[in-house]
Amino acid sequence: MSVTVNFLRLPQGDAAVPLPDYATPGAAGADIRANLPPDARASGMLVPPMARVIVPTGLACEIPPGFEMQIRARSGLALRHGIALPNAPATIDSDYRGPIGVIVINLGADPFVVEHGARIAQIVIAPVVQARFQAVTALEETSRGAGGYGSTGVK
Repeated sequence: MSVTVNFLRLPQGDAAVPLPDYATPGAAGADIRANLPPDARASGMLVPPMARVIVPTGLACEIPPGFEMQIRARSGLALRHGIALPNAPATIDSDYRGPIGVIVINLGADPFVVEHGARIAQIVIAPVVQARFQAVTALEETSRGAGGYGSTGVK
């Protein structure tokens, strides 16, 4: 299945930074890149250990109704540098039209510099099902019942 997501390059962004793209034909996530303000492009954006920052992408988007954009961590950054997304997967709703920023946290021991144009996260476009919520007086019985963590026998 394929859908079209329209991206708007924001005026403060660098038009030379590529739009999100898939690294391989079988990739589920498309890489999205850091698009830093002009005064930070040469030096990058410093993320000290245990600090959180919002990395700008220089983009806004139009996601088709019935879909969402999930922002997920890149495994290489997580493994090599401890860079994670504290709210992963982040959701961008189809009716949001503002700037896309990626919240990152440095869980590593060393400071990390986000370089201008670097692949900072990946995006996944996913269908959304909106539920109807209702109050009831009882729930249907199951064999598990109210068994919580570990109750299925999985250790």
